[in-house]
Amino acid sequence: MRINSRNFVPRTIKCSTALVSTIAICFAQVPQDPGSKAIPLSKVERKNKAPVSDDVLRVKIPKPTEIKLPNGLTVLVLEDHRLPLVTARLTILGAGALNDPTDVPGLANVTASMLTQGTQTLSSKQIAEQTAALGATVGAGAPWGSESATFTASGLSDNASQWIALASDILLHPSFPESELNKLKQRMKVQLQQQRSTAGFLVQERFNRAVYGDHPAAITSPTAQALDKMTPAMLAEWHATRYVPENAILGISGDITPAEVTKMFSELPGWKAGANKASLPTATKPASGRKIFLVDRPGSVQADVEIGNIAISRLDPDYVPMVVMDRIVGGGASARLFMNLREVHGYTYGAYSQLVARRYAGPWIAQGSMRTDATGGAMTEFMNEINSIRDKAVPEKELEETKRSIVAGFALTLERPTELLDYAIALKVYNLPADYWDNYPAKIMSITAEQVQRVARKYIVPDDLQIVAVGDAVKLKPVLDKYGTVLVFDTNGQPKANP
Repeated sequence: MRINSRNFVPRTIKCSTALVSTIAICFAQVPQDPGSKAIPLSKVERKNKAPVSDDVLRVKIPKPTEIKLPNGLTVLVLEDHRLPLVTARLTILGAGALNDPTDVPGLANVTASMLTQGTQTLSSKQIAEQTAALGATVGAGAPWGSESATFTASGLSDNASQWIALASDILLHPSFPESELNKLKQRMKVQLQQQRSTAGFLVQERFNRAVYGDHPAAITSPTAQALDKMTPAMLAEWHATRYVPENAILGISGDITPAEVTKMFSELPGWKAGANKASLPTATKPASGRKIFLVDRPGSVQADVEIGNIAISRLDPDYVPMVVMDRIVGGGASARLFMNLREVHGYTYGAYSQLVARRYAGPWIAQGSMRTDATGGAMTEFMNEINSIRDKAVPEKELEETKRSIVAGFALTLERPTELLDYAIALKVYNLPADYWDNYPAKIMSITAEQVQRVARKYIVPDDLQIVAVGDAVKLKPVLDKYGTVLVFDTNGQPKANP
């Protein structure tokens, strides 16, 4: 969970009691300035009045009907006739940013963005007009660090055949018009300049480079030079070789039947099979030795901090205990980091952690934004919580509350057809057992304090932590020096002499 605490400014009294976390939070009535040196603590009281059952949640998630097309495309159809809506989500392994050529970062992202800018028969304006007329939405993306490109379309069920046909044309027959590509590149160049003034981007860029090293996942942005290299022909070649059906999983959920889906596809132009079989991403490994990176933003009144290292992949047997460990440390407003840094000390509006686990190992990250003058205290408490989860067994009551919170949150997602669709696609992407999600609550509830402590000790090694801070180097460097040698960079990512 990533929250930009700089935008979190309470203006009036707000009290809410969450059933799952059984926490009542009441904020101060006066407006607060994130840069203020005096941040009144919110009053947090654990009510412990939520109804609790000792029974483990037992679910049997609806299973989609699987259709395998002759071209190799896997289609999953999940019926839900409660609303007249249909969502289609296509995941294409091997077409994501992780596979970008080393000298053209951003090629996958730009290719995905250009799909809706023209086909062999429709202009971008006509695509927009037809999509709006059908009441549909169509979009595509290839996020940084992802090995997959995604293509989504949604709309009403009564005209599904029409907007699915339009979406198929957009997916299979993009024209990559040069005029639209030039406009996109100009917009992206402006964004490249703007993001260098954003602490959130700077901390993520430097952290990814610290933990991933020379792995492709270290890249979080294109360059102006890479954008200049991109041509319609280059995008068309990437599309032809990477957007192939045998590497794709199409999930369709909503008010539609497998028979209707089969009929629609029989009437659509064929998607020809390709020869590019997607393989597992290159393995990652944790960075060795603690390193401290400081991105200098002179005059900044706030520091943004990320602390962590490579942990596990989604396929690792330790994934479930790591989910529980992460929730205990920083998974929300009742977790240790939030309660310590915000509620006890008032250093920040929020401090969290997150586990990034894909088909390759990603990092466990502790993160927060705080006043510059509170950075020293915040760093002390970050390290205290990291050491605590390693050195002390989690109290039984805290462990049980955390596990039930995870299971309750999971149960709520089962009411949303799109979430069920995501779960079905995940089974295929990660090659999980068919009953994986049925057993997920029981797996969470079976995690012990010993397992939590074991994975914390194994994957959160204080001497190997990578520490990244963004802020005023003159004020932050003396604070960070106590943790090791500090390497300073400017906002363009270039090494800089110590202040």
